[in-house]
Amino acid sequence: MTEKNLPISMAASAIALRGVRLFLSAGRAAAGRAAAGRVDPPKRKTKLPGNKIHQDALEILLRATRFNKQELEALHCMYKKLVLAAQSAAPSTGISQPNKLDGIEQNTFRDVMHNTFDLVTEEVIVDRVWVTWERGNGGEGSIKFDAWVRGLSVMLRGSDDERISHCFAVYDLNNDGFITRDEMFILLKNSLLKQPGDEDPDEGVRDLVELVLKKLDIDKDGKISMEDYREAVQQEPLLLEAFGQCLPSKRHAATFLKTLSNK
Repeated sequence: MTEKNLPISMAASAIALRGVRLFLSAGRAAAGRAAAGRVDPPKRKTKLPGNKIHQDALEILLRATRFNKQELEALHCMYKKLVLAAQSAAPSTGISQPNKLDGIEQNTFRDVMHNTFDLVTEEVIVDRVWVTWERGNGGEGSIKFDAWVRGLSVMLRGSDDERISHCFAVYDLNNDGFITRDEMFILLKNSLLKQPGDEDPDEGVRDLVELVLKKLDIDKDGKISMEDYREAVQQEPLLLEAFGQCLPSKRHAATFLKTLSNK
């Protein structure tokens, strides 16, 4: 039968794509949940320095994010705890020399994404989420409080356009403004589990790449631009996380936001 005789709607294709990814990544997700566990609480209480946000910084974040004052103060307290926990766990830098961690470092960030927001997804995705958040030292350092709050605001309460921009930035592996066939291949291959007896698992990934490209490449130039991606997702929201989960589920987002209100 020809393609003309078998029309595939955008919604049906998106559902099929997501179904294939979820089915093939089920083993990895289950293993990740079993291994993740919860972060053990600190064995001893540590007095948190400077739990109050400076008034000027507070006013800026109230305007720049979708958190209220109570939520920002709760996030600040959480941020301090995460930084201090990472400092306690880090190897000593020398006799009587304090550890120089002054923000959320990558391992702590990864733990929060996995254990708090249940982003049991491919490591390449979690690492890309880390890369897209603003950090000190030219992007090499840890995440400071301002960037921590702004990033969470997009993930938890971002507008449709903010969430689209976030996901696109995660998937654009070389930051050139396009998602290419090669990048799609890397992202999708990392989400698939090789099955026993598979002689050429890459062939199936290449087929999936072509299917996704057909749905997302609106201008048919062989790669996905931000404009292509935005238009495709606006037509079919299920395509937002076509290459891997990089946003928390509504349930986990709501649970986390509830804890901020209860602080």
